[in-house]
Amino acid sequence: MNWDWSNVEDFMPHFWDGLFVTLQALAWGTLIAFSLGLLWAIAQRSDQVWIRWPVTAITEFIRNTPLLVQLFFLFTVVPEFGPTMSPLTTGIVGLGLHYSTYTAEVYRAGIEGVPVGQWEAATALSLPKRRTWTAIILPQAIRRVIPALGNYVVSMLKDSPQIAAIGALDMLGEAKGFTQATFTYEAISIVGIAFIVIAYPASVLLRVLERRLVR
Repeated sequence: MNWDWSNVEDFMPHFWDGLFVTLQALAWGTLIAFSLGLLWAIAQRSDQVWIRWPVTAITEFIRNTPLLVQLFFLFTVVPEFGPTMSPLTTGIVGLGLHYSTYTAEVYRAGIEGVPVGQWEAATALSLPKRRTWTAIILPQAIRRVIPALGNYVVSMLKDSPQIAAIGALDMLGEAKGFTQATFTYEAISIVGIAFIVIAYPASVLLRVLERRLVR
């Protein structure tokens, strides 16, 4: 089989549509994962058992079930009892919810890495709990875990093709449809290269950021 540039030209409009879907899913999914993950991490340190135990159970359940199963559940089961979401919205929520349980563990490690003396100093100064978290603990914890959080962004990018299973056609979804219609291979090759082009610079940036934070 020879590479045919006409197939590439025909596929490119589909590729740009799929790229836009992929980037939307990645950006909004990351926002949900980072925000909700921080909420999970703080809730798991709550003094109230009725908060801590349910949150721990929910995050463990989500983390130990496949993302694809969760996507199908959100897309087919949830609308029977709650709101109906578009395939893209469902994919974004699914990615964000799934990865929030992993970022919660990252935040937890960062919080536990803050020296005990910082907590004791805040107590000695009679700082309110909210002020202790926002002004002392979280700024130090988040700074420690930024590289690890960035790694999950790359992982989310690589998992984003799974949203095509519920009808949100990302880059790979568009490529599969084009390939099945034309019996060519150029589209899949282009998408593979696109993932490398997006993921590799992000990985390099994370390494640079990690070195800067260490210094």
